Amino acid sequence: MSKFKYCCLLLALNPFWVEAQYKSEVWSPDNGDGTYTNPVLYADYSDPDVCAVGDDYYLTASSFNCVPGLPILHSRDLVNWEIVGHALQELEPKEVFDRPQHGKGVWAPSIRYHNDSLFIYWGDPDQGIFMVKAPTSEKGKVKSEKWSAPTCVIAGKGMIDPCPLWDDDGRCYLVNAWANSRAGFNSVLSVRELSADGTKAISLPRIVFDGGQENHTTEGPKFYKRDGYYWIMCPAGGVAMGWQLAMRSKSPYGPYEWKRVMWQGKTDINGPHQGAWVHTAFDEDWFLHFNDQGAYGRVVYLQPVDWSSGWPMMGKNGEPLMTWHKPKSSEKGRVKSEKFASAIVNPQESDEFNDGLGLQWQWHANYHQFYGQPTADGTYRLYTMDLPADFKSLWDMPNLLLQKPMAPRFTATAKVRFAAKEDRLYGGLVMMGRDYSALVICREGDAFQLQRHTCVGADEGQAEELQTITTLQPTDSDTIPYSPAIYLDLYLRLSVKDGIVSFSYSSDNKHFKGTGEPFKMREGKWIGAKFGFVAECRDRKASRGWLDVDWIRITK
Repeated sequence: MSKFKYCCLLLALNPFWVEAQYKSEVWSPDNGDGTYTNPVLYADYSDPDVCAVGDDYYLTASSFNCVPGLPILHSRDLVNWEIVGHALQELEPKEVFDRPQHGKGVWAPSIRYHNDSLFIYWGDPDQGIFMVKAPTSEKGKVKSEKWSAPTCVIAGKGMIDPCPLWDDDGRCYLVNAWANSRAGFNSVLSVRELSADGTKAISLPRIVFDGGQENHTTEGPKFYKRDGYYWIMCPAGGVAMGWQLAMRSKSPYGPYEWKRVMWQGKTDINGPHQGAWVHTAFDEDWFLHFNDQGAYGRVVYLQPVDWSSGWPMMGKNGEPLMTWHKPKSSEKGRVKSEKFASAIVNPQESDEFNDGLGLQWQWHANYHQFYGQPTADGTYRLYTMDLPADFKSLWDMPNLLLQKPMAPRFTATAKVRFAAKEDRLYGGLVMMGRDYSALVICREGDAFQLQRHTCVGADEGQAEELQTITTLQPTDSDTIPYSPAIYLDLYLRLSVKDGIVSFSYSSDNKHFKGTGEPFKMREGKWIGAKFGFVAECRDRKASRGWLDVDWIRITK
């Protein structure tokens, strides 16, 4: 067999390699010398959980109202990650989540490997605890399309952050926390038994830990078993300035003794907590946790774990590290030629749209086919959506196509063509959060206006402000007089530097002109700010307009 045919066969047998070629220009934690620098994911993968399947690792995180939900990331070394799919394609009930439900939906999932399947449990604070699962192949691989429909394990309000544990005898236990906003209490953890298949509760809950004042805001528990002890690892103290607890007992129902195993200490890493302990196939122990970065969301750090004291002390004597040596890993199944594969991979950012949407994109609510579709020409088309008569801001618009910022500094440039058959149709680039700003192309008469739409306090019902930057003449128009459109080809750009966003545009992708004042990013509801595309229309009388996105490229 020729070397080319051999490499093609390996690529076919390893589906993750299709996306594994992406290497970020703006953030890569792998230093290339056997060490890494935190965060390993400079993106808003809040409440991360990880499980090992042999020497493969799978990560999922909270996705709240964003769709598709429950992102699945894969790694071979806990440092280099790629997005391989989503476990949840639509949120239910559909009539609720067809509109943005900021801060609701999928809270703090857990992912576990059991009986040759991956299981994900999460809490919807308004509905109950849910589960999806997917079978794995003999090599531990899982494809996103194999995830089951959600099963409601326990119905009811207030239950959050569930995590199962299958015991040595096959029995299944579930630990969960409580949302004070729905239940009227928090800072306590409860355990109950589930059926052996993990689909329903077969016992009533029992409180196994009360954080009280000393460990207030105890939440996000993860359930493990090690050396005959049942272990619960969980954060306390709140998102911004909290710490990590570990607790152990000889019974899943307690009582549990506890110890703080990670805290900020003398470091600059605030609130190091909520995450996943991983014991690897190479007999090493690691902990992935989030760190609150304000408008950027909750980014993911990796810490070594030392069990020599009998407790999982994280980082260096309980204080998180910024740089450390990489975990041991296997390169089995990888093509050694750098032409085909590289050990350094990062989550996808740029998108040429040649195969539809990349896995980094999410909508702000359930997808509808009117929002957008890939085209046969290798572009992605977003149709303008009618704004309501009482429109104030984009906060309640579901058709925003967005992705997470992936570094403290980056530039996103998009090549677009906007088409409009009537006035007041617009589309362009947006940085979205509780405050937002967008650079859009809007038809007015026989020309286009380049506009900035900015809103401060969108989550509080404030109205956006509009600033006209310049008037641009169409670059093309329909010659047949049947419902003719005019077109504008343009390059739109947003540049981010430490939370400050600048917008610019160009007709040739060489000479860019600035547009208005810089904008300060602000987080959304339980998520970081997100950027991407917007397409809307006011007072539409006939046909929708559309924004054809040829590509978006992320550079320094």
